[in-house]
Amino acid sequence: MLVLFDIDGTLLRRATEEHRDALLEALAIVHGIDARKARHVLSPAGRTDGEIARALLLDLGLSAARIDERADDVREECCRIYARTAPDDLTHAVVPGVPDLLEWLAARDDVSLGLVTGNFEPVARIKLARAGIGQHFSAGAFGSDSEDRAALPPIARRRAGPLGRPYPREDTIVIGDTPRDIACARADGLRCLAVATGPYGIDQLQDADAAVADAGALREVLGPLLTSR
Repeated sequence: MLVLFDIDGTLLRRATEEHRDALLEALAIVHGIDARKARHVLSPAGRTDGEIARALLLDLGLSAARIDERADDVREECCRIYARTAPDDLTHAVVPGVPDLLEWLAARDDVSLGLVTGNFEPVARIKLARAGIGQHFSAGAFGSDSEDRAALPPIARRRAGPLGRPYPREDTIVIGDTPRDIACARADGLRCLAVATGPYGIDQLQDADAAVADAGALREVLGPLLTSR
């Protein structure tokens, strides 16, 4: 089974401040604008970094063509800034119960762990490494692969599959904490488990195959799914 985890709100909490600031600073450096002056601020939960950047820039009147032309520069600048400003220790940000859950999954020879996150990949890798849980994740898909969150699960499955063949849909589960995590799983025909450790409550996550309160309950739901294969 391939189990694909979101990061912010699912694996980590309160680990986004420096990430947000790095993206805003990158927009200022590349485009010469103050994105804090945007009139309509999107909730970042479940969105990709590129999608957030585009929404801010469009709100401030930049053209889609200019945004496209400089998207790579924004990504590279954001990752460079975050590498410099990210806290050295993010272990305090790990969601309670997540280390035990990951150790349990990693010990199984019938499970592979990956990521599906809107974070640019270098940002995601730094966060998880400094949180002390990065060693558990190999394949994945990131905000640097596509602005469209729905495009990420197929990328992650392709990278995780043997000999270039995508990992089978029926053997893949997405775990996230927002309705957008659920939607991206459904767009690829995947099952999804939702955990209410982010900004959404269980009642707002009912479109998932199961919605639970915490990582401990997540293990209880995952166990039967893995053993029934």
